[in-house]
Amino acid sequence: MLRKLLASLLLCATVAWAGPDAPSKFDDSPLGAQKTVYQFNFEKPEDLYQALGYVNNQLNGLKEFGDIKHSHIVVVAHGNELHMLSRLNRAAYPDIYDRLKALTDQGVTLRVCRNAANFRGYKPGDFYDLVTVVPAAMTDLAKWQKKGYSYISGSVISRSKRSEFLEKHPEIID
Repeated sequence: MLRKLLASLLLCATVAWAGPDAPSKFDDSPLGAQKTVYQFNFEKPEDLYQALGYVNNQLNGLKEFGDIKHSHIVVVAHGNELHMLSRLNRAAYPDIYDRLKALTDQGVTLRVCRNAANFRGYKPGDFYDLVTVVPAAMTDLAKWQKKGYSYISGSVISRSKRSEFLEKHPEIID
């Protein structure tokens, strides 16, 4: 009985100390194996850099907390990032092949929509050897989801750092 009372008091004290100044928690529970399919459909070709960072972050998370050996990531692209995925444009994006190769060397699969490629003036053979051209992005996304892959929107936003945020909010004392 006394133990229950002490446990209850300890719980109440802990809750009483929690509040807006209490630090957040970090969830480092095991992730296991993951099968994901990303949809890339960007307005600006250069947004591909940030989106590939998302894929790389997932790989790093799986290496640290998951089962990277049994995981698989697929990227299906059908936006203006196709310009960066085309070998015809290597002079404009000289480093992109190496970035893509680093991901495919870790098992990432890169796929491009033929319809989107045709619309932009590309033929299936105009893309890097790391890329597979598929008939349509939407049917390819559906295929991977039917196989149990989780869908991830590769949406890219304008990001800001805390230092930039603090410049706009001088009321925050750091």
